[in-house]
Amino acid sequence: MNTPVPFRVLRSRGVERLVAGMPTQDGAGVKLVRVLTQDLQRRLDPFLMLDNFGSENPGDYIAGFPDHPHRGFETVTYMLTGCMRHRDSVGNEGLINSGGVQWMTAGRGIIHSEMPEQQDGLMEGFQLWVNLPSNLKMTQPGWRDIPGGQVPEFVSAEGVRVRVVAGRAHGVAGAVPEGTVDPVFLDLHFDAPGSIDIELPAGHNALAYVYRGALSVGGSPVPRQRMAVLETRPDADGVRFVAEAPARVVLIAGRPLNEPIAQYGPFVMNTRDELMQAVRDYQSGHFA
Repeated sequence: MNTPVPFRVLRSRGVERLVAGMPTQDGAGVKLVRVLTQDLQRRLDPFLMLDNFGSENPGDYIAGFPDHPHRGFETVTYMLTGCMRHRDSVGNEGLINSGGVQWMTAGRGIIHSEMPEQQDGLMEGFQLWVNLPSNLKMTQPGWRDIPGGQVPEFVSAEGVRVRVVAGRAHGVAGAVPEGTVDPVFLDLHFDAPGSIDIELPAGHNALAYVYRGALSVGGSPVPRQRMAVLETRPDADGVRFVAEAPARVVLIAGRPLNEPIAQYGPFVMNTRDELMQAVRDYQSGHFA
């Protein structure tokens, strides 16, 4: 457990709007809630998608995500509960267990699978897509597997447990402290009523998704399974969370790229021509 440096927000970001997730299926029929959809990509740049999956019914997840391609961005899988195996065309293989993280850079192209290694019980977690800047879209693919025990965490003076997947909070550096968009990815656990202030860079776009209970974000109530799009304002130095009962929320933020977004399924580039080239490269077997 890390020792935090206390932080008090001077002016909290408020909630610009609330977004309800859209139930859907992906992969080979995995049921999930898509929270960040394409219509929000410009507003929440550099983030392209956020999915929340969670079920105790193996029929909702057992078919998993068989081989599929990506190009031009990064995927972040954060497993709350359960066990899933990653394999890819670069030769990487790893098991993501409860609390673990897989951070994959698709870059110029990668084919991977994410398959459950459990026959029953709860499987729950998130997958986030993070855009890459134009000069890195064709970079070498990469993969990082971070076991749950290696994700730094701390307990604030108010009793809130914070897992720091990426970025920094209260002086504690995350498992992925740096990145192309200076990402912040925090998992906040309120096991009892309490509050906490979290610092955020003024220019970062940010969202908070409540996946247990309900709480107040920047003074506004946010119910379960709602994403709060946070205001981006130069005079705010962070955001305040207050819970009247047990609750959990993920806070995600990043520096916007302010570049054109051209997407065709699992390919995200800057122009239509680049997308068509991605399709041709995949079809001709030129991915990693």
